[in-house]
Amino acid sequence: MSRRRSAPGADDGPTPTTGRPPTANGQPPPPTDTNTATGTNTAPGTAPATDTSTDAATDTRTGNDTAPDTGALAFVESPVQLLNVLEWLHNHPDPAGCRPLTLVVLPPHDAMTRGQLRRMVELARDEGVAVRWQEARGGLLKVLGTVLSLARALRRARTLVIGDPFSRYVQLLLALAPAGRASRSRQHLTVVDDGTATMEFVAQLAKGERLVRWHRRGAGGARGLLFAPVSRRARRRLTPPADGARPVEVFSSMPVEPPRNVTVTANEFAWTRARFGPPRLTRGADLVGTSLVETGVVDMDRYLEAVAALAREHGATRYFAHRRESGDKLARVTAATGLEVVRPDLPLELVARRGPVGHTVLSFPSTVVHTLPLALAGTAVTVAVCDVDPDWLTRTASPRAQGFLAGVTGTARGVRRLPASGPPDVRPEQPAPPAGPDAGSAPDARPSPPAAPGPGAASA
Repeated sequence: MSRRRSAPGADDGPTPTTGRPPTANGQPPPPTDTNTATGTNTAPGTAPATDTSTDAATDTRTGNDTAPDTGALAFVESPVQLLNVLEWLHNHPDPAGCRPLTLVVLPPHDAMTRGQLRRMVELARDEGVAVRWQEARGGLLKVLGTVLSLARALRRARTLVIGDPFSRYVQLLLALAPAGRASRSRQHLTVVDDGTATMEFVAQLAKGERLVRWHRRGAGGARGLLFAPVSRRARRRLTPPADGARPVEVFSSMPVEPPRNVTVTANEFAWTRARFGPPRLTRGADLVGTSLVETGVVDMDRYLEAVAALAREHGATRYFAHRRESGDKLARVTAATGLEVVRPDLPLELVARRGPVGHTVLSFPSTVVHTLPLALAGTAVTVAVCDVDPDWLTRTASPRAQGFLAGVTGTARGVRRLPASGPPDVRPEQPAPPAGPDAGSAPDARPSPPAAPGPGAASA
């Protein structure tokens, strides 16, 4: 597999495979469809979202069908998952197990995530990946239609790559996937990171527990009970048999202990470092937003107080919004803190690597406290994480929430630890991961008013 390297400071536009020159500022050209409000947009350069093609294993540019029992089929629902599929592809030592790669994007309804996914599709195409934009949401019949349309590709793929094992859409695909020739032999299954949820997934897989997101309470009601048989079958697909058939790999930047017969491969963000940066550093600090309020874990008022305190103490000037944060909440952040709200159109790991970025990046417990030290290895950026005080939690928060968040903070490497209140602690920093190769830099993220949703958001 060829791995592109650029000299520091070189222009970093799209590769010639796209047939589209880079824009004047060096960024990849914008998507042709920028309508994020209607829900009927299309992926750049792909067929419309209503595409009903029955063969997902066909490269949309060449028309060549995937060879039998070779290559990989990946399913992603978020920009972070798509980024980590590209990292897995860059890292994979076996071309037959990952090439050709067909990427099936199952976009959610919200315009923010769809915007970031469209931008990530551009980068995937630059890497020679065939992309299919598949609208799978809208009821059981639509999901089943998606499974049927992907049946041929599911049978013939040597490797299945999934980004979110907790997703009911992915679980349906795993449970209903036909057992083709590759499935009956040694079809590989790879799970790439969907953020800190990977830590919970690996723990539940090791214990043989049902797959439940860490912030959820109960069994999910009547829908959860009806879905339980599908979830159990998907979990069996995710559990490798003792005889070594159907190997299972977890490709992760999270600190996880491999369950029995599961291979864990470290994701060190080598592709990101080679493709972007090094970034220009600003004098101030940047603060990373989180969706802990939106998921019902942290109280809104306590969160705003914590953000204001961090901004004052560390001189933060920008707030990188999580893609699921609401416009009303971001308006309150600006009113309470005076911070400039930035809604990037790529995952934060890429935005920070391109720069400009603050000398200090502040975050609450989230994925970025594990990924940013890797993506920014070799730079002078300090990543600092602020603990979540138990008093910030809502009364409806899952009983596992505090322990999980503490684990996210406590296992982060190469970060500075900040208490939930009071002065920062003075414990020595843990050594940062080794630096990777640097490439040319790209322009900064685009700020937008907090109340007006932009094309994407940070992936913390």
